[in-house]
Amino acid sequence: MKKLLLLFLLIPMFVMAEQNIATLRSADIATEPDAPRMGVEENKDMKRKRNYPMQPPTIPHMITGYLIDLNSNKCLSCHSRRRVEESQAPMVSVTHYMDRDGNFLAEVSPRRYFCNQCHVSQVDAKPLVENDFIDIDAILDSKKNKN
Repeated sequence: MKKLLLLFLLIPMFVMAEQNIATLRSADIATEPDAPRMGVEENKDMKRKRNYPMQPPTIPHMITGYLIDLNSNKCLSCHSRRRVEESQAPMVSVTHYMDRDGNFLAEVSPRRYFCNQCHVSQVDAKPLVENDFIDIDAILDSKKNKN
């Protein structure tokens, strides 16, 4: 009986706490707000610094209209092993030419063929939330400077 009474006392507390949960939604979940305007895609053609080991590089140029499907991959017209000398674009990593067992292939592995599964272009947009991320190199440099 005491457990049941305690449960009835705690339920209103959970309901009240749930109403104070922070959210990124700009409207009630039952209403469909207008989609925000798309940010302008960056086209700076400059490599960005990576923030952690094995981070896929971001795409530093516009890819609007690039076709990537089973029959065609526009990215490989510049970034494939055969085209980098002419295009001066960085070649895709050798890991993209490996199958899941670590064997090297003559062509890009099917599991690495759809580039924007991992690589993304950037837009000039205000972040949704604040970010206080500090990469490991900055942390190590600050510790080195303290000593």
